Amino acid sequence: MITVLLADDQRLVRAGFRSILEDEEGIEVVGEAADGEEAVAAARALRPDVVLMDIRMPGTDGLEAARRITADPRLEAVRVVILTTFDLDEYVYRALREGVTGFLVKDTEPEELAHAIRVAARGDALISPSVTRRLIAEFAGRVAPPPPDPRLNALTDREREVLRLVAGGLTNDRIAATLVVSPATAKTHVSRVMTKLGVRDRSQLVVLAYESGLVSPGWLGG
Repeated sequence: MITVLLADDQRLVRAGFRSILEDEEGIEVVGEAADGEEAVAAARALRPDVVLMDIRMPGTDGLEAARRITADPRLEAVRVVILTTFDLDEYVYRALREGVTGFLVKDTEPEELAHAIRVAARGDALISPSVTRRLIAEFAGRVAPPPPDPRLNALTDREREVLRLVAGGLTNDRIAATLVVSPATAKTHVSRVMTKLGVRDRSQLVVLAYESGLVSPGWLGG
């Protein structure tokens, strides 16, 4: 059972999300929060698998709440999915840097929302297509190449290859198929890369890969 905490300042919105998710087999809404402070407190008390977090909330906003949750070692297993009407680059980029696992806009279809919850719960990153296009445009628009990140020196050649594949949006199963290894081996490689680079999840791996210049938009041919 995947447990979910809903954080949104509008009660009707929370009720709508609860109705959608509770119709899904294997997903249970275990709590609600009306602002960022409540979201952080509820995350610490309930330890949900996924927090569905609005960005714009009174007081402590969703990004600050996400930062506190992802920075808390006691909540290492908790994944944050941002759901908002605002798909501006500044929010996308900040949210990814804070370690959120997913970023969806509020016109996402109900089945896509449930899918995002399941993807986030297993630790994979998920970003809506409209947000992905804006994020790629942000990196593609840079004239000067980014400076190399010294943390990459700790990676083996195989681990750099794994990082490139993660940045290309590949799941562990697809990475395994590409490298002709078992899914368990692929998962181990990804975990080692995260440990060496000091990042929390796959979203931060993607940001680091682009920021360091290890990959560039379109390198995978997609």
